[in-house]
Amino acid sequence: MAEYSPILEQLITELKKLPGIGNKSAQRMAFHLLKSRSEDSEALARAILEVQRQVTHCSRCFHITEQDPCKYCTDPARDASMICVVEEPSNVLAIDRTGNYRGLYHVLLGRLSPLQGIGPEDLKIQELLERLKEGSPQEVILATNPTVEGEATAVYISRLIKPLGVRVSRLAMGLPVGSDLEYTDQVTIQKAMEGRREV
Repeated sequence: MAEYSPILEQLITELKKLPGIGNKSAQRMAFHLLKSRSEDSEALARAILEVQRQVTHCSRCFHITEQDPCKYCTDPARDASMICVVEEPSNVLAIDRTGNYRGLYHVLLGRLSPLQGIGPEDLKIQELLERLKEGSPQEVILATNPTVEGEATAVYISRLIKPLGVRVSRLAMGLPVGSDLEYTDQVTIQKAMEGRREV
C-alpha cells in the first residue's frame, strides 16, 4: 500500500533517480514542489526539457555544449598543443575556472571500472587517439580523479599515447592546503612525497 497518492509516489520515485538523492531527500523535494507556485514548477519542468533538447556533447572534445563544436574547441586563443583529459564535463569547468590552463580539453565521459562493467570501449579513448593522430598536440595532461579507477584510467591511456611520441603528464597529487598530516591518509602522503620539489 502506497503511503502517498500514486502521483506523488511517482514524483518521489523519479526524484530518487537523481545522483545523491535518497528517499528522504526525494520526499522533501516532492513536498517542496507541491507547495511551490505552479509557475515555478512549470519553469523547472521547462528548464529540464530544454536541457534535454538543446544541450549535447561536442563532437571533438565531448564537453557539454549548445553549439557544436564547443566554445573551447573553437576558441583561437586556446593553445592547441596541449590537451587536458578529464573524466566528466564538470571537471572542465573546475580546471578552467583557475585561469591557469589555456589548452584544449578531452572528456572521457567516465573512467575505467571493470567492477561496474565500464571498459575502454565505453569511454572516449579511441576518439582521443584519433585527435592526437590528426592534430599537432605536444602534450596530454591526464587529469583523471585521484581514485583507484582514475589512476587505472590514466595508466591505461598513457600506455596508448606514449608510442605516438606525445608527452604525457599527470596532475600533481598530494596534501591539500590547510590539511593536517595527522589526519591525512597514507596514499595521499605517499603521493605528496613522490611529488615533492625543491624550495
